[in-house]
Amino acid sequence: MKTIQINIQDKLAVITLDRGRANPVNLEMLVELIAAVKDIEANNEVGGLIITGKEGFFSAGIDLMEVYNYDEQQIKDFWTNFLLMQATLVAFKKPYVAAITGHSPAGGCIIAMGADYRIMADGPFIIGLNEIPVGIIVPDSVFQLYSFWIGKRKAYQYLLEGKLLNVNEAHTDGLVDVVADASEVLTLAEQKVRAYMKMNAATWSQSKLQLRKELLGHVQADISALLDKMLQQWWSKETRFILQKVIDKLTNPVKN
Repeated sequence: MKTIQINIQDKLAVITLDRGRANPVNLEMLVELIAAVKDIEANNEVGGLIITGKEGFFSAGIDLMEVYNYDEQQIKDFWTNFLLMQATLVAFKKPYVAAITGHSPAGGCIIAMGADYRIMADGPFIIGLNEIPVGIIVPDSVFQLYSFWIGKRKAYQYLLEGKLLNVNEAHTDGLVDVVADASEVLTLAEQKVRAYMKMNAATWSQSKLQLRKELLGHVQADISALLDKMLQQWWSKETRFILQKVIDKLTNPVKN
């Protein structure tokens, strides 16, 4: 694995996102993360999962500087796997806790929202979904996942605004469950996931999937028609212009 690290100890798997300083999501990371989560789910010697990041960053979201330059097949593969990653995490039947170590916008937020519980480091960090302002169509499955945690009204408004929340806002709105000192995030995540793991596994798992039944219907739905629309929008002149402006700001922050 080139973009993630996997450590399994005492029946608990910890996936650490490990791609550069900010863990930006590219196609390779999606493929590796999907494979790792599926392997962990199928491993009878593993009872729970934590996904975490690095100091200051859980994941900065989509690696626009790389993804912008994907060709037609690569970008189709990227979005197909992005939505599959979301579905894989939401359908993960074992306990999963996100240890959010810092910034977690866009794709990072979606990785975290697949969890049963989220613990976020205190600090000047942001989390949320800002796809619309950068020209990316928000799939219904993403709206439904966001709504599952913060309610439809706020999800609707926040998505249309591209609102990114600070740590306290995210806690107040229920997007994260606990805010803790950065040094305690992983420890608290382990305590929480192991508390879940002490319960009867079959009962816990079936109850989780039942409680997510409606949500699973959305994230596992056929995406072919949506994908066509997303790809058409991705290649539009307007979206390419917006994305290029975002990339310019990322590469020349002082100038901009």
